[in-house]
Amino acid sequence: MKLTCVFGFLILLLSCGKSATNGMMTTEPFKITNPGNQLSYLALGDSYTIGESVAQNQSFPYQLAALLEEQGVKVAGPKIIAKTGWTTGELKQGIQAEALTGRYDIVTLLIGVNNQYRGDSIDTYRTEFKELLKAAVGFANDDKTHVFVVSIPDWGATPFGLQSGRGTEIIAKQIDAFNAVNKEEALKAGINYTDITPGSRNATVDFTLVASDGLHPSALMYREWALHLLPAVLKVYK
Repeated sequence: MKLTCVFGFLILLLSCGKSATNGMMTTEPFKITNPGNQLSYLALGDSYTIGESVAQNQSFPYQLAALLEEQGVKVAGPKIIAKTGWTTGELKQGIQAEALTGRYDIVTLLIGVNNQYRGDSIDTYRTEFKELLKAAVGFANDDKTHVFVVSIPDWGATPFGLQSGRGTEIIAKQIDAFNAVNKEEALKAGINYTDITPGSRNATVDFTLVASDGLHPSALMYREWALHLLPAVLKVYK
């Protein structure tokens, strides 16, 4: 989704190669992307994954990698396929355009806020999210334990959301509905699910959790997401 922000920003929000088994296309043969005994990391998503409005090393994938390093788990710089405004359908197209030939030790997936913002069908979201899950598992060498789904944060709790005129309660209800889908599908597929949405709603009372654009998370909030993800990843690699 691309937003015209009262803060002066035109684009804000948030934000496959198909293998025979995942319904989205990548080029064979696959090779493990594991340089120098480091774990490889693929992060799929939208502006929440690229870290819109913060430095790259402050995004949650880079902060997660840094936290893992502190625990003695070496991680290469994350490979990120994400763009501000992407929906599930656009992420699928972005993955296909990348034509990835590697498989990854860690794969995170956070997508859906732009589907909600645009008023897209939740049924379409479910279908495309399931396809992205299958693709993520394929990129993780068909190992579900190496895939980590992150819930959609609530942008309605930000200063931009509060002034958007769309109603914070309505936004929250819709975000919860999309998260109910991604949680159900992730758990049904046996994939780890990390719920960062409740913490994102603290932005209504703690503006340090919001970046300077008034919409996206600050480095501090991204760190909280990384800290929530850390135990699940360590469970696999420690």
